[in-house]
Amino acid sequence: MKKLLTLWAVLLATVSLATAQSPASCCAKPEKATEVFAMLGANEEFVRGHEDPMPYQYEGPGEMIEFSTADGKPARGFEIKSNVRSDKYVFVIHEWWGLNDYIKKESFRYANELKGVNVIALDLYDGQVATTAEEAARLMQGVTTERAEAIIKGALLHVGNNAQIATLGWCFGGSWSLQTALLAGPKAVGCIMYYGMPEKDPARLKTLNTDVLGIFAQQDRSITPAVVAQFTKDMAAAKKKLTVKFYDADHAFANPSNPRYNRQFAEDAHALSLAYLRKALKLKG
Repeated sequence: MKKLLTLWAVLLATVSLATAQSPASCCAKPEKATEVFAMLGANEEFVRGHEDPMPYQYEGPGEMIEFSTADGKPARGFEIKSNVRSDKYVFVIHEWWGLNDYIKKESFRYANELKGVNVIALDLYDGQVATTAEEAARLMQGVTTERAEAIIKGALLHVGNNAQIATLGWCFGGSWSLQTALLAGPKAVGCIMYYGMPEKDPARLKTLNTDVLGIFAQQDRSITPAVVAQFTKDMAAAKKKLTVKFYDADHAFANPSNPRYNRQFAEDAHALSLAYLRKALKLKG
């Protein structure tokens, strides 16, 4: 009798444990790097670490463009064309705020410094722009991998088969800069990612057609030095070149809209990025 009671108790405990675990098992954790990063939008510490952007209005050259995508929804981007006919492009990917005027300003800066290069800032938020951290968190979490990839593939078709493309992005855009380089295949000639979540699958990294410049913050509590160390190992396993530059700063230190913007580090990182892009795109001077 005692043995039967003991067996019954064990069975009840097993059933209770399975019931308690069932919600977790039905909600699998995201495996894709971009989805892992998007989940940070639910992290209060990460959200609080982003102060609302200071106001700014861009009034320089460039225009919004539309292009087709495979999912049937038109996509948008901000384009600054080269003064001369060119198949060289820099695809800029915005931060979690969206394609705001600061991104347009940064796009113009690169277009102005990289003569003979077209710059297109892709809009992965489909026209939505956040002005508060709470809005940005919602928009970032709302991005689906399928839609973002459709936008990027649409842009790749838009620039043509002969395009040579370097990618650049910050934060949310840093992660998607690497993903864009992966999707670009043989068109990819360069990739810069500022404090974005790296691709975690060495098998995917093996398909990269370019090296990567990774710019990271030593004090970043999301894209931590440990995350970067693993990325370094994964790139080595994939036999791809990765150059890492750390700054003794926090996440988003290079964002001029950030009240905690570190001008010295941002300018140094910009100079490093500029030299990298000139070499990647084989520009003279």
